[in-house]
Amino acid sequence: MKENTKETKVLNNTPPSPPSSIFHSFSHKYTPDLNLHLLHQSAMDLPPDELQFLSATDILKQSTSIPKQSPQTFYLITLSLIFPLSFAILAHSLFTHPLITQIQDPHGSHTSQWTKLLIFQFCYLIFLFIFSLLSTAAVVFTVASLYTAKPVSFSATISAIPSVFKRLFITFLWVGLTMVIYNIVFIGFVVLLLIAIDTQNFILFLFSLIVVFLLFLVVHSYINAIWHLASVVSVLEPVYGFAAMRKSFEILKGRARMGSVMVFVYFVVCGAINAVFGSVVVHGGEYGYGVFARIVVGGFLVGVLVVVNLVGFLVQSVFYYVCKSYHHQGIDKSALYDHLGGYLGEYVPLKSSVQMENLE
Repeated sequence: MKENTKETKVLNNTPPSPPSSIFHSFSHKYTPDLNLHLLHQSAMDLPPDELQFLSATDILKQSTSIPKQSPQTFYLITLSLIFPLSFAILAHSLFTHPLITQIQDPHGSHTSQWTKLLIFQFCYLIFLFIFSLLSTAAVVFTVASLYTAKPVSFSATISAIPSVFKRLFITFLWVGLTMVIYNIVFIGFVVLLLIAIDTQNFILFLFSLIVVFLLFLVVHSYINAIWHLASVVSVLEPVYGFAAMRKSFEILKGRARMGSVMVFVYFVVCGAINAVFGSVVVHGGEYGYGVFARIVVGGFLVGVLVVVNLVGFLVQSVFYYVCKSYHHQGIDKSALYDHLGGYLGEYVPLKSSVQMENLE
């Protein structure tokens, strides 16, 4: 009798069929005309087994269309989480610039300025870390809810964040450890390179530095791609920490170049925004920019960075489904529905797990 009751609960907890969108699932086998089919069909309407054929541009288009499915929820997530994160990234230089200027002054003691700078930097990094994980948790959970046709609301997302945050935090610690080891190895490699090469030959020295720098960017972008994908895995699958990184590494195979390129482009765009903000807003007074112009430009750049960050969080969520599709893996929507409900304290069947199933 108890087993029947349990089965009834599981049936009642099965999500309804999701609406036609990027997550609409139906059987579609590969045909020679598939490329033509992809050209004429909206990316948001593709079945899961065709997501593997999407380009980076298509992923971007899909990502930007997702907020339309729940505009109020994404608006509140953007306003409460992504806006403070973006504002802090740009406003950081506004507060550190005066302190650095005072420290560079050859006259007087700089002990208090150094203390203020170190305290501010510490608080800034903590703030950046917390809001980055909170934004990741909110966006990934909301997109997954849309994927399973689970009711989406800002209050539900906020309620799920504490449980999701713990998993993301542990994954971040493992990624941070990987970054530290990588940077130590890289610095050691640079030191050995400087010792080995002939520094008297300027052309050879410059060429070696450029090669090393490009290698650093490639590996750095790849590690960040693993990190972002591992963050999604930590939310959507019953693994986190090192296990999430290993899972991310596995499903990134075959799409590593695409993931690394998208991360690199994101870095370039953010770097350009920061450069313009620093030139016009932070140092604008030195180049004749008025206060009003600096405020307008600063506000505009903050808005642009907010959009870039939101799209970035959405892209990492969609990219997860693309990687799963590339490996012909689907997600049991019923199990994922229960998995997401577990973050909200809802009933979860004893054997619930986000199990993978073959799409072939």
